[in-house]
Amino acid sequence: MSIRTTGRKERRIAELDPIEQGVVITALNELRNEKLEEHRPTDAVDDVLLKVIDAPSRKVRVRDDEAR
Repeated sequence: MSIRTTGRKERRIAELDPIEQGVVITALNELRNEKLEEHRPTDAVDDVLLKVIDAPSRKVRVRDDEAR
């Protein structure tokens, strides 16, 4: 996880593989459903859920030391 500071905002960046991203999405969705059942606001969970769903992907190069 890396931290970037832009102006006054501090941002945290977590690199997740597709399986980890799915786990986070599932957990946030379950939390959202619990809040809906309790008639509590879901705004914060909705915002984070959308960020995780819409997060850009980055291709990672795997270095093959044996080929050299």
